[in-house]
Amino acid sequence: MIGAVDIGGTKIAVGIVDENGRVLSRMESPTDGHRGYPDGLARIASMLRETARDARVEISGIGIGSTGWVFPFTGEFGDVDFLPTWKGCNPVKDLSREFSVRVALENDGDAAALGEAAWGAGKGKPRLIYVTVGTGIGGGIILDGQLYRGADRSHPEVGHHVIDASGPRCSCGFRGCWEVLATGPAMAEWFKSKAPAGYAYPKDFGAKEIFELAKEGDALARQAVDHEVYYLGLGLANLINLFVPDAIVLGGSVMKGAAFFLDDIRKVISQGCRFVPFEKTGLALASLGEDANLIGAARVWHHRFGKNASQFF
Repeated sequence: MIGAVDIGGTKIAVGIVDENGRVLSRMESPTDGHRGYPDGLARIASMLRETARDARVEISGIGIGSTGWVFPFTGEFGDVDFLPTWKGCNPVKDLSREFSVRVALENDGDAAALGEAAWGAGKGKPRLIYVTVGTGIGGGIILDGQLYRGADRSHPEVGHHVIDASGPRCSCGFRGCWEVLATGPAMAEWFKSKAPAGYAYPKDFGAKEIFELAKEGDALARQAVDHEVYYLGLGLANLINLFVPDAIVLGGSVMKGAAFFLDDIRKVISQGCRFVPFEKTGLALASLGEDANLIGAARVWHHRFGKNASQFF
């Protein structure tokens, strides 16, 4: 029974996940990164104990999936935008000492990719790319059953490849990254920039509301969806041209509207992938639901330490 920890920018979710990827108990807390690492660590430890009590199990190991830049093999946090005071802190060592079990850490995109590959929509697909589209774009790449790592075992940032060099400026320093053109906030910004004077829209206006307006026949909302489809499709076409995976699994809040535009994304892909067998790459929606990151965090432990653990990690 694995204690799973999902550390995000707004919340920390903790749960107990069995060997089949089922969440037996869970709870969450606001991240409140400004309160500092010791406070966050104490809350994580407390929630692990409480969820274990609720599930009536003993924790065999702990898997962590975290937003941002982390160092999986030392267990430290890097420079994470949402957690500036956590840099250099080491939850792997601290939780291992606290619970006397082995602990494994990965970026949350890699964690979700491992979860979908083992227990979700990517099961049985040796070459898999997981992409999550929400307030940002992240993901993980699995090749021949192994989690792909770059130089120095780094995590590839799929959201920061440039697809329009004249596009909006990204926090990474470039213009026109995938992340600034095909996310929920990007949809909302495009919509607002094109809305005529006097057009009334809610203060909290995002992808969900745009999809609803488009379904009701709003012409501007439909254009915003088309804009999203084009840029999302371009980024996916790039990944297919580069890796030609068996499947791309799509998750995140924007993909909740996928039934409205998934076929259109396939059309965009077909326009730019004529030199690879793009039709062999299946597009699937993530199937692990709202707990995908939590389940992925548990899979991090299995990938590192389980009976079929990867020799390459």
